[in-house]
Amino acid sequence: MPTTETPNPSPPAGEAITPEVMVAQVRAMRDHVPEYTQLAIPDAQAIRRVAYVNPELVQAAINSMAAAEGVQTVLGVTAAELQRDTEDAAHWTAVEDEVTALLKGIVAANLIRRHRIGLVTLQTYNICRQLVRKKDHSNLLPHVEMMKRLNKFGRKRAKTSPQPEPQPALASVA
Repeated sequence: MPTTETPNPSPPAGEAITPEVMVAQVRAMRDHVPEYTQLAIPDAQAIRRVAYVNPELVQAAINSMAAAEGVQTVLGVTAAELQRDTEDAAHWTAVEDEVTALLKGIVAANLIRRHRIGLVTLQTYNICRQLVRKKDHSNLLPHVEMMKRLNKFGRKRAKTSPQPEPQPALASVA
């Protein structure tokens, strides 16, 4: 009987993957999240307050539903279903925490990359500024001029003249 191996899209632990592979994996994970959706800001704001009702009130409601079948019939949901939803929501908060931590780590890693790029760029600009002082490196002049024009560091900002303060109105003596 031949065995078929399921391809593993994940590289071994500690091995870096490309951003494109990571994006594909994240998008594939969406299909596995029950009720996954995106909400417009006004829609999210409209439901947020009720979504975070006191957990003790939720448990009291579940207990009340269990004690009165009529309530379950009117609502179209059983106490057991509401209890299961409550437990599922609690378990999914662990996923929220991990994904938030992942996002913060990715943002920090990209900030470090951008800093490294910016630092090397500014060092290149400063080295080239020094080199163009010698005729041997005159070919760098157009590059230095462009970098000088594009460089936002070291530029003096135009000072705005202070606005005169309004004079207080003199109170008329009646």
